[in-house]
Amino acid sequence: MPTTTLRIPTPDGQADAFAAFPDGGGRHPGVLLYPDAFGVRPELEERARELSGHGYYVLVPNFLYRHGPAPVTELPEHIGEEIRPEIIGRLMPLIVEHTTERILRDADAYLGFLTTRPEVAPGPVAVIGYCIGAPLAMRTATAHPDQVAAVAGFHPGFLVTDAPDSPHRLVPHLTARVHIGLAEGDMTPEALGELNKALDAAGVAYTTEVYPDTIHGFTMSDTDAFSPSALQRHWDRLLPLLDGALTDG
Repeated sequence: MPTTTLRIPTPDGQADAFAAFPDGGGRHPGVLLYPDAFGVRPELEERARELSGHGYYVLVPNFLYRHGPAPVTELPEHIGEEIRPEIIGRLMPLIVEHTTERILRDADAYLGFLTTRPEVAPGPVAVIGYCIGAPLAMRTATAHPDQVAAVAGFHPGFLVTDAPDSPHRLVPHLTARVHIGLAEGDMTPEALGELNKALDAAGVAYTTEVYPDTIHGFTMSDTDAFSPSALQRHWDRLLPLLDGALTDG
């Protein structure tokens, strides 16, 4: 698949990004893909390549660009459990600084950039997020209901919180089709019930599912959390979602 690195102008600077798209020219439905806390790296680039092979233009921004180009902190080739807490400890202060206001400003910029790429077809787009990227995806979809036709989150964090602007409280603005794929322990039954209640009230087509025998991060093959069977389940849920929302109309 053709790939490229890009710089996306935002109100606060320029976000570095990775994009993958199908061979052969033409225009393709757009997908905005938010990475997990570890950010844009070979694992996410390969995810974008694989998704582009199914006919999509996939844009993966470094959402922590204010702190430098990806990776914003040094990462080993494999993120084992013995080093994961140290890396998360370095990243979490940067993630905390990524406020809702910043998320929404960036989402405007990312969608504006994505939808004007010459390789991207006119029409709605999809937004996907992994881990911390899932609430970013949900905020993007709820802030742009006229543009986002599908939203998916995998092993999400912080979708349901006590904050007044918790992502689940914004679901009434949602029009997109939704899939949320959870690891065991990602959400309490009560929190998942709150999310399902909000999605029911919004009247959108959705599925939420706890993937069996998984831990947080199950799609990422460069971590100890990786589950090949859960990654395949993720594709089995994601590809029909995108096809139904972006191809079938």
